[in-house]
Amino acid sequence: MPPNHPEPRGRKPSMTSTPSRPRRIAAIGIALSIALLLAGPAAASPETLRRSVGNILFAPFDFFLSPVTAATSVYNNLQDVDDSTGVRIFYAIPGVAWNTGLNVGTSAIRAIAGILEFIPGLGLAFFEADLDPLFPPAENQDAMVDIDTPPLWVKFGIYYTS
Repeated sequence: MPPNHPEPRGRKPSMTSTPSRPRRIAAIGIALSIALLLAGPAAASPETLRRSVGNILFAPFDFFLSPVTAATSVYNNLQDVDDSTGVRIFYAIPGVAWNTGLNVGTSAIRAIAGILEFIPGLGLAFFEADLDPLFPPAENQDAMVDIDTPPLWVKFGIYYTS
């Protein structure tokens, strides 16, 4: 080019190379194939959306009723144990505070789980598919430690089994 000639308009040459169109199409095809191969089996029902909406709607009730639930559970548990009056009095205050905190936390987790499942639930509502729950109900869960042991009683520092 002559010395005082302006740069040509259009694309400027770059130092980095971009992948060509066939490479991009091949990469997208491979990624799509891997995603389809890793997809799990589906169960039939719009259960995900129902569970999501239920979690979103009832999490605020869990939150606002946490003090009532906590006080009720502490009261019922204190009726079932054979502790002294002092323990029954002094356990109640920190016990209600602790249980209230736990219930507030679990209500927040319930709301978050509902929000996370809502969009996939909308997408799956029109198909015969379902997602496994993020947090399955506790009654369906296995225990962390499950060992068959006989009942154990302690009397005067001596362990008795049945």
